[in-house]
Amino acid sequence: MSSTIKKNKIGLVEGRKILITGISGKLSIAYGIAKVLYQNGAKLAFSCQNERIKSRVEKIARQFESEIVIPCDVSSDENIRIFFSRLEKIWGQFDGFVHSIAYANQNQFRGNYLNVVTRKDFEVAHSISSYSLVEMVKSCRSMLRKGSTVLTITYIGSSLSIPNYNVMGPAKASLESNVRYIASSLKESKIRINAISSGPILTISSSRIRNFRKMHRRFEKNILTEKISIEDIGKCAVFLCSDLSSGINGEIIHVDGGFNFVYGNCFEEE
Repeated sequence: MSSTIKKNKIGLVEGRKILITGISGKLSIAYGIAKVLYQNGAKLAFSCQNERIKSRVEKIARQFESEIVIPCDVSSDENIRIFFSRLEKIWGQFDGFVHSIAYANQNQFRGNYLNVVTRKDFEVAHSISSYSLVEMVKSCRSMLRKGSTVLTITYIGSSLSIPNYNVMGPAKASLESNVRYIASSLKESKIRINAISSGPILTISSSRIRNFRKMHRRFEKNILTEKISIEDIGKCAVFLCSDLSSGINGEIIHVDGGFNFVYGNCFEEE
């Protein structure tokens, strides 16, 4: 199947090998990142959660001229190590990866935080959404070339109390703290890591949050730019994966049209 996505004549990440995780469909943030990285010359590989959705991700991968789709259950350290062992046989060394993985049980996305959160739900959210980044970096850092970049995706719910976001807020706060500690740990390796804090975007994952569409409509009325798209997140990802961002490390970059400081009444429930 030939590619349907047009490449730029001059690519900011030309020839760089970048792994994309967390892609589930054309509405996902990971898809927007993959699209703009590909347009700028990156060679992509993909992970998928399990064999059940592998064929779906393979169809997406072919749009980016990639045949590399490997299942990876990030709840298992052993599975993560096996995943990178398989990727190493194909790529050897590579130039970075995008961690776009987050999960909490469905019952956590509605109602009063103290009424719904449990120890088990807390552990699940933090394990998948935050610790998975740590274990992935640990498992592949010897495969990452000097100058490589790791990216993850966060949200303002890490620092603000947002109705119905609940346990994912502390999980994103943990993720952002991990970015800073990992950046320090990788200092000698010359590998950078940053996070992109996205504004509310309508995806399959965000639709799980109660009243998210109402919040999204308010968000679009309050921001200082045009509406934010998954491609906007992708543009920032390309910048962070390129040499243009060589002085940026351990940062949380907001791509939300100013949402993080002019959010108005977006979070009030009706």
